[in-house]
Amino acid sequence: MVGIYDWLGYDVSIRDRYKLIKEAGFDCVMLWWSEGFGRGTGYREGVHYARNVGLFIENIHTPVQYQNNFSLDNLDGESVFQCYLQCINDCSEYDIPSMVIHLPDDKYPINKLGMERVERITNRAEENNVNIAFENLRNIHNVSHILDTSDSKKIGFCYDSCHHANYANEDDLLGKYGNRLMAIHLHDNGGERNQHQLPFDGNIEWTMVMQKIVSIGYKGATALEPMNWGYEKLSIQEFLSNAYRMAKKLDDLRSI
Repeated sequence: MVGIYDWLGYDVSIRDRYKLIKEAGFDCVMLWWSEGFGRGTGYREGVHYARNVGLFIENIHTPVQYQNNFSLDNLDGESVFQCYLQCINDCSEYDIPSMVIHLPDDKYPINKLGMERVERITNRAEENNVNIAFENLRNIHNVSHILDTSDSKKIGFCYDSCHHANYANEDDLLGKYGNRLMAIHLHDNGGERNQHQLPFDGNIEWTMVMQKIVSIGYKGATALEPMNWGYEKLSIQEFLSNAYRMAKKLDDLRSI
């Protein structure tokens, strides 16, 4: 099964984007879950449109703009915390199995209050049978602290290939936390922004990455997270066609 993140960078209606993703050949999709990126208040409608064209919803991605406030003992910190609790409720309501969270950058260590909030998030996730996957960015210590502290079956890891290559290439993240893997974001580190490129357009050793994913027994979708940065001359149909070919190429590496 191959999937893709649903934003892509193109100004296309929610209704049309899932139809185009399905027509390109993808089996599943990851949904951006907020009003941001031009979604507006109707972003939850994406669930209906995605399923209506036959796409499985792999997970939702929670908002990222204020993640560094997570441990703050003020209204900003409480707002982030309540947002994550609501996302769990939404996953339960819409029968979505997993959600991805960005923990704060490591220069904002998770404090006692932050850990109390993680515990409450864990309890809510267990009550609602929702997986919480914490993604690697510039936050390896924070992610490690949570995964090393929590033994909940509902708390796990979202592996991002490009963030790994760019921010923590020396760490064997899949070796450490592959048994907790709940989601993957596959994109390359080429282009002017050095991220969110189509696989094989950057410097990541994809055979090694995919074989590592195989070795840990991960059964989830081969899921891309590209943006059209540097590909703006391509129509969304052309971009998705290229993305699908690269996704299949990666998926084939899981069979070698």
